[in-house]
Amino acid sequence: MTADDSFGRLDDDDYPAYTMGRAAEMLGTTQGFLRAIGEARLITPLRSEGGHRRYSRYQLRIAARARELVDQGTPIEAACRIIILEDQLEEAQRINAEYRRAAASPTPPAST
Repeated sequence: MTADDSFGRLDDDDYPAYTMGRAAEMLGTTQGFLRAIGEARLITPLRSEGGHRRYSRYQLRIAARARELVDQGTPIEAACRIIILEDQLEEAQRINAEYRRAAASPTPPAST
């Protein structure tokens, strides 16, 4: 990979650019918190060649939502479950909207 390829990934939300220490610092939390939400399978960080956890911006947004719920007094396991259910609901709503759009559009005449 060239330096130009690496810079292109800076805009990629799924690129695992952050170490555990940096991710915890950015979120204002502990590395233990990140391990806990990983164990709850809310996020699964990628591993570097040396075995270190690496997080993407997308994963940090999910972790920030978990931290928000935990800060409000929600147990970490429940916070993780809430986020998973929120994500499933959002996906179901997106699919339903696509079905509604498809049903509302006129169907082309059958060709003979």
